[in-house]
Amino acid sequence: MYKNYRYSELSKKSSEVGIIFDVMVTGVTGAGKSTTLNTLFQKEVSKVGRGVEPETMTLDSYKLNDSFRLWDTPGLGDGKQKDKEHSKNLIDLLYKDYQRDNKTYGFIDLVLVIIEGSNRDMGTTYKLLNEIIVPNFQSDRIFVAINQADVAMKGRYWDFKNKKPMSKLKNFLEEQADSIQRRVKEATGVNIIRPVYYSAEYDYNIDKLLDLFIDNMPKSKRNIVTS
Repeated sequence: MYKNYRYSELSKKSSEVGIIFDVMVTGVTGAGKSTTLNTLFQKEVSKVGRGVEPETMTLDSYKLNDSFRLWDTPGLGDGKQKDKEHSKNLIDLLYKDYQRDNKTYGFIDLVLVIIEGSNRDMGTTYKLLNEIIVPNFQSDRIFVAINQADVAMKGRYWDFKNKKPMSKLKNFLEEQADSIQRRVKEATGVNIIRPVYYSAEYDYNIDKLLDLFIDNMPKSKRNIVTS
């Protein structure tokens, strides 16, 4: 199966780094971070919120294999005070480091920002990207992915039988990926890797999400130079 082959490729690429490769998974509340993790792991590892209350209030980690670990983080969009607390925790995690062989490394090697396809809270999404992630992390280690492709146009033009978008929805998603990349560039001057789109709910384009990791994975842990 192609997907299993990509899991093997991901394991091989991440193990070449030498130690566990850590990925911070973030996004606004309701973007589907937990559903994405469950789909990637092909089982329920992270509790999925079905109501209005966010489920991910603390940091949890999940190992996809012996060398690739994902960290689920609280989403933004829970109110001004909560967002302030979550923002500080995210930035603290981005700057967390450790010593190994007389060198200083960043604890987080890569950030995956998951965006909701419904465009429900793009203001908070761009705040997360442009004010929290991009200014505090290396741009070539920031990945963006658009989840919930099945509801990107309010559920229209989604082929439920074949679990994939019709051409009109696919064109919309392509335009959305270009728009997000362009808006981050305009706001921060940073040219992030073009976002991929997928649906964790319907297991659509998960291979593309895996390819995003495989094709752009750094070849080493995040080395921090201290003065």
